[in-house]
Amino acid sequence: MKLTIDHDVVFKKTTEWIIIVILYILLIALFLGAIRIILTIPSLLENEGLDVLFYQLVANSLTLFIVIEFFKTLQDFSKHERIKLTYVIDATILIVLREISVGLFTKELSYLMIGALSILLMVMGTIRVMAVRYSPKAEKM
Repeated sequence: MKLTIDHDVVFKKTTEWIIIVILYILLIALFLGAIRIILTIPSLLENEGLDVLFYQLVANSLTLFIVIEFFKTLQDFSKHERIKLTYVIDATILIVLREISVGLFTKELSYLMIGALSILLMVMGTIRVMAVRYSPKAEKM
C-alpha cells in the first residue's frame, strides 16, 4: 500500500491556517489600536499641546486604517482565494498619506521626498481608478 500526498491540498490547508493566524493577529492589533486612540483622548484635556495630540490622533488613526485594509485583503483572500487589487492599492495609498503627514509634522521630509511621495500618490490613485473602472466585474455587466 503506497501512501500518496496531495501537495495541493497540503499547500491549501497550510496557507489557510497561516492566513487565519494572521487574521487573528490583525484583529488583536485593531482592538489595541482603537484602545490606543481612545486613551489619547483624555490627554486633550491636559496641557500637552494640541499640535502633538492632533499628530498622534492622525497618525494612530491612519495606522488603524492601514491595518483594516490589510485585514480586508486577507479576509477576501481567505474567502475567494484571490487578492483584490483595490484593497492593496488602498492600503498603499494610506501608507503614503501617513508617511506624508508624519513627515510634514516632524519637518523631516525634504521637498524632493514630498514631490516623490506626491507622484507616487497620483500614480496609485490613477491605478485605483483604472482598477475600479476596468475590473472583471464591470466587464461582465
